[in-house]
Amino acid sequence: MKSAVETLNPTRVRLSIEVPFEELKDSLDAAYKKINQQVTVKGFRKGKIPARVIDQRFGRGAVLEEAVNDALPKFYTEAVNEAELNPLGQPEVDITELKDGETLNFTAEVDIRPTIEIPDYSGIEVEVDAVEVSEEDIDKSVEQLRERFASTSPVERAAAEGDVVTLDLEAKVDGEVLEDGVAEGVSYTIGSGELLDGIDEAVTGLEAGGEATFASELKGGSAAGREAQVTVKVSQVAARELPALDDEFAQLASEFDTLEELRADSRKRLENMKQYDQATQAQERVLDKLLELVEVPVPEKLLEDEINTRKHNLEHHQLGQMGLDLEKYLEIQGKTAEEFDAETKEAAVKGIKTQFVLDELVNKEKLNVNQEELTEHLMRRAASSGMSPDQFAQAVVEGGQVPLLVGEVARGKALAVVVEAATVKDTNGEVVDLEDEDEDEAAVETVETVEAAAEEPAEA
Repeated sequence: MKSAVETLNPTRVRLSIEVPFEELKDSLDAAYKKINQQVTVKGFRKGKIPARVIDQRFGRGAVLEEAVNDALPKFYTEAVNEAELNPLGQPEVDITELKDGETLNFTAEVDIRPTIEIPDYSGIEVEVDAVEVSEEDIDKSVEQLRERFASTSPVERAAAEGDVVTLDLEAKVDGEVLEDGVAEGVSYTIGSGELLDGIDEAVTGLEAGGEATFASELKGGSAAGREAQVTVKVSQVAARELPALDDEFAQLASEFDTLEELRADSRKRLENMKQYDQATQAQERVLDKLLELVEVPVPEKLLEDEINTRKHNLEHHQLGQMGLDLEKYLEIQGKTAEEFDAETKEAAVKGIKTQFVLDELVNKEKLNVNQEELTEHLMRRAASSGMSPDQFAQAVVEGGQVPLLVGEVARGKALAVVVEAATVKDTNGEVVDLEDEDEDEAAVETVETVEAAAEEPAEA
């Protein structure tokens, strides 16, 4: 076999492959054997029909077609390996010449990973938010905990902000009650903003047994995005009583003996959260700077497939679970179809470039993923998917997606290497020393977010 490579553009090549006929012998033998098992000829046992008889009865062309179909993938793979190419997707194959007993010539056009030069990235500088926890932040955290331990008791008076009301709801669109527009015994805290727009004003001032009707745009369900007439009836009004902020509350709501210890723990937890957010912010901004430094051509077919995948996942998985279609989603978001397409393309281009650049860094820095790192990543992905680690691991293996997870971890490690080499300062001008654990985990999550287009293993 002889092959030659023609570069059509930085991301696409054409392979011209010439195969001497004697190298097709194994495929020809396999073709005769396969046809032998599929046909019957009077006077011959099944599987024992001579090749000359098959040629006479069914035509030499049928045998050649079967042999070539069998041989093409093998010779294509040999040519790819010989040229040390990294193909993306399936090739477009064209048989240019087939002379029985002489030669097989064919071409294969395929997208390839572009050659990328990683420049010196040690000069990257980014600014991130400072980690600052105020007394107001702590007050809010403790107040949220206090809310969880609030008690309620029915009252015989008009409902006011902060009260918990039990409601029956009925939504009509164009005068017709929606099939999914009726709910009974709904518990709602006035002022929480957790239900429909306009409901706080409607129920405030109503006593048990009172009802009101108001207009509201539905956020989900069969009529999402449409205006409905909603009738709400109050069956009970209950006052919420918050526990006193004292040491007794600290002992009730936590493992601490004093309110002071509880507040100190809240400060520590908030600082940890802000440090993690800071690490994530650093990863994102360093990645953006890195991508600005590298010239990355993007294969057109790969980009088209990536855009279609992102749209499919949004429409058929995310929006489907919310009871929305793309048109209603864009209406709620206040975006035109053109704006959505432009944003999707921009995100797809960034995702592809990120993968190419970080994969090149993995190779350059000779980064490996060990079993412990893969297991930790799998556990975190399982938790975010709502599956048990065992279920998620089984879905990953059955879906052949182990290399996908390994790639995510490896690219996260590559990004962490760049962040470590960069200068990260906070808004106060202080150099930020990111914790290794936060840095690595945030890096993997950043890579996942940027590349997010693949479905979860359970949906594969």
